[in-house]
Amino acid sequence: MRAVILAGGEGTRLRPYTTVIPKPLVPVGDRPILQHIIDRLAASGVREIDLCVNYLGELIETYFSHSGRIPPGLDVRWHWESEPLGTAGALKLIPELDETFIAMNGDVLTSLDYGLLLDYHRDTGAALTIAIHQQDVKVDLGIVESEEGRVYGYREKPVLHYDVSMGIYVYEPRALCHLPNGPCQFPDLVLRLIEAGEKVSAMRSDARWYDIGTPAEYERAIKDVELLAMNREGGSASSADGTLAG
Repeated sequence: MRAVILAGGEGTRLRPYTTVIPKPLVPVGDRPILQHIIDRLAASGVREIDLCVNYLGELIETYFSHSGRIPPGLDVRWHWESEPLGTAGALKLIPELDETFIAMNGDVLTSLDYGLLLDYHRDTGAALTIAIHQQDVKVDLGIVESEEGRVYGYREKPVLHYDVSMGIYVYEPRALCHLPNGPCQFPDLVLRLIEAGEKVSAMRSDARWYDIGTPAEYERAIKDVELLAMNREGGSASSADGTLAG
């Protein structure tokens, strides 16, 4: 199994943490975000990882060059963006993506079962599968439903439910044929695939999931990972790879 990790962003929303270190190296618990990701992928059977880096990528490579930080049996390859290519365009840096592969952002912590995601993807026959998570958004105002000046409904401070991307995908090689020349963001590729008649599927998951793009989400991840570690020490939770429990 092969995975691509997109770790080239500047992490501007996570400043000041990312002023001097790249977001993938921001610590959560006893290790950086990217260490959690790589450890869990390796424990799930991934044997090849391609890392796309740019901003402060030298620090990421230096960290993982130390003995023991790359799990045994895992082949890690580095790919450098000379310019930002986007969350889909960066895949063009990687040669020989000629089999089904996982791609994910380098700031995502999750207990998602990658094997289950791959099985789902293959069963649907899709060119691309997106792992999705239900996100609840509380609106702290009254929502007036009206048409042509006439009110037909009113909802006080509703909670809205959306399916959001977890930043984890499974690609078939044919999906890459729809990448344009130059930068391309993932949503643009999804629309290109749909317009071309390719199937894009989505698998909903209730796994633990943290998109560490803001200080608030980063702090939530730290608290939850510390709690999981305390529970493991007390014998009430377990994880095969020592990272996020399922």
